[in-house]
Amino acid sequence: MSKNRAAATRRDYLAVLQQHRRNFSEPGSDAYWSPELETASRDKIRAIQNAKLEKLSPFLYENSAFYRRRFDATGMIPDDIRRVEDLPKWKPVDKKEMVADLEANPPWGTYTTHDEEIWNSRGWTIFPTSGSTGMARVFRYSKTDLEYWKWANSRALWSLGARPGEKVFLIVGFGPHVWGWGVLHALAHMGIPCIPGGGLTAELRCNFILRYQPTILATLPSQLLRIGHVMRELGHDPAKSSITKLFTGGEPAAGIKATRRRLEDMWDAKVVEFYGCTEASPHSGGFSCSHPVREDGAVQTHLMEDIQVWELCDPENDMSVVAEGSRGITVCTNMNSESSSHLRFVVGDYTTFDTTPCVCGRTHVRAIGGFQGRADDLINLRGIKFYPSVVEEGVRAVDGIGDEYLVTLDTSPDGIDHMRIRVEHVDHAQPDNVVAAVQNAVKSRIEVSVEVDVVAPHTLPKTEMKAKRVDDRRAKQR
Repeated sequence: MSKNRAAATRRDYLAVLQQHRRNFSEPGSDAYWSPELETASRDKIRAIQNAKLEKLSPFLYENSAFYRRRFDATGMIPDDIRRVEDLPKWKPVDKKEMVADLEANPPWGTYTTHDEEIWNSRGWTIFPTSGSTGMARVFRYSKTDLEYWKWANSRALWSLGARPGEKVFLIVGFGPHVWGWGVLHALAHMGIPCIPGGGLTAELRCNFILRYQPTILATLPSQLLRIGHVMRELGHDPAKSSITKLFTGGEPAAGIKATRRRLEDMWDAKVVEFYGCTEASPHSGGFSCSHPVREDGAVQTHLMEDIQVWELCDPENDMSVVAEGSRGITVCTNMNSESSSHLRFVVGDYTTFDTTPCVCGRTHVRAIGGFQGRADDLINLRGIKFYPSVVEEGVRAVDGIGDEYLVTLDTSPDGIDHMRIRVEHVDHAQPDNVVAAVQNAVKSRIEVSVEVDVVAPHTLPKTEMKAKRVDDRRAKQR
């Protein structure tokens, strides 16, 4: 790679990002942070995407050895990928490719465009992936990334209702957790105060809410449930607290109807969320608006198309692009980062898309029904394929079930795979009705018979970070 060409393509790429940025420092209206972009016509959105994509391909070729090898191996050149219509020519990039690159080129890999010179002169931070499958991939980011990240997240936070005068109680550990850091920096950019709640016990977190009166509680869904129950144990009603919005990320919540209902009933507050991934730049990819649930009861999540191209592909059909309204897994071409822009990265969550304008006035594509599960998490039990979120929907639908539950997949001595669910309930001494209710709720959703154990409340371990509720002990993984 020529150093001069690498520098020139970097300048050209960053220039086109700057050209299409609007309302960086402050919102353009009460309804939209960047009104010109967020209500743009579909033709205007596509024109912005094409302008950025034309500069992205040569930038990746000249600044990432990973992408240069991929172009050369396929006999393609950057000019082959200049418009959105060209993207299907490019085979999607999956996590396994990145892992192989990282193993061959430790410690950073070559899949980003962040090199030692940038790291030593204007580096910002690193984030590794938090997924449970394979080697964690690490990503370095520059100060330029931080600027674009603050802008994108400010737009998303404005959409879900964050305004001056709000106070956000942000409960994350501030380790390598992308969502929490992004929220923190964006709130500072917006001038909205943030109360950090990492490193506190659940009781202290409840006391912070009662004492400092935050209006937005931001943390993982499992933590929202835990804090609510602890508050009740302390003699206070979460529904009468100062909280008006429950802001989540990192785990499915809004798209699981029973979980969303449980949270909103507990707190008398609206559930809103961010969606994204570490790989495709560490800012919000998807976000809630003022109408997070449609009239038909389906949750909807907006995607920011002027900075990313989102596709849905069929993993059962050679990753071909599916038609609008059909179900597929998310693939993202990110064009809002100096260090971690990518061509067709497989994020891998199932959903369906709708490009008709939203009631809120935004014209960008929406994921309808939320995101039902990452392809990596797909469970195949005796030929029936389903996601952990479907099991959660069934468990949460049973009255009186506690917040914690565990799913165990195992193989019997005669070689039959089976699933057992442990739940908490006050009727643990006489569990027959609870067992039948859980079995029926799960079987009606995935047509799988399950075994159910009912234990006393507060028996199962409390979730402190991202919930891991499936223990797959099967002799033969599928």
